[in-house]
Amino acid sequence: MAYWVQLPLPWLLGAMIATTAASLAGVPLKPPRKGRKGVLVVIGVMLGSAFTPDMTGEAALWSVSLVIMLIATAVMMAFSVWFSCRVAGHSWETALYSGVPGGVSTVTVMALSSGADLRIIGITHAVRILVLLVAIPPVLQFIGHVDIGSATPTLSQWLWMPTAADTAWLVAAGLGGMWLGKRLSLPSPLLFGPALASAALHLTGLTHAAVPPVIMALAQVIIGISVGGRFAGTRLAEVGYALLMAVIQALVLLVLAILAAWVGHVLTGYSAAAALLAYMPGGAPELSLVALSLGIDPAFVTTHHLLRISLLVLLLPLLLRRMVSDI
Repeated sequence: MAYWVQLPLPWLLGAMIATTAASLAGVPLKPPRKGRKGVLVVIGVMLGSAFTPDMTGEAALWSVSLVIMLIATAVMMAFSVWFSCRVAGHSWETALYSGVPGGVSTVTVMALSSGADLRIIGITHAVRILVLLVAIPPVLQFIGHVDIGSATPTLSQWLWMPTAADTAWLVAAGLGGMWLGKRLSLPSPLLFGPALASAALHLTGLTHAAVPPVIMALAQVIIGISVGGRFAGTRLAEVGYALLMAVIQALVLLVLAILAAWVGHVLTGYSAAAALLAYMPGGAPELSLVALSLGIDPAFVTTHHLLRISLLVLLLPLLLRRMVSDI
């Protein structure tokens, strides 16, 4: 339906909105956990294909942008923790884990051994991703750096499939990347492992293989369902206050991301659309997939999210100990 009414990002937003509405209405839905794991590998391979040998000249601009992103992340997280604790009334532990801009799966696992409220953490992260994804099309059109409508593939593009040799390279990147991600203990190993393996193959010129649009559309649908499915068992009447607080927090973070993207664009001359997707607080698989779907420099976006979530995973235990000792 979303595709036929020409909704921007129809496969992702259509599935996400429908699933979210059903979940909040009390329909007993189960998120596609196994399907999501497979899709993460596919998205990782797709992201790696965006890295090409001629990208080396942009390294200097990327370094400036990465610094801006880290500063913006610190500001976003400081606000999120303050808002969650002082305004929403959550504990410091809950506020810290809820305030991490991204890595919801990793953050949730880390929160299991703490006294944090896992339900609030889940709602906050799910609402943030939902708000960001819904806001992306109008915000991108507002800043005038991308034409959402032009991203819809033609019939010939829908029917395109890679050659047998290209398919073999992509499969090798996916399987090898899964092993690499777990071996290196990467955050979201099923996403970033294949992305690194695929990037290595494409940067060295061993292959220029790409993933067909049909698979990309399927990935969007599964990711959309998994985002909406996070609200399963969440009744609007029961957690209305928590949802309201999460929405307000997400909107403020969106404004901060827009401001940071504008600063990055002014200082580096880089695309404001790419900077926005790179600086948005959370949902590396979702935001990277949006960058892929719209052709907004997915390599740039992925690099920013990988650096941010890697540093946050390393620093989170230190931040928690510091906050607890100050109480």
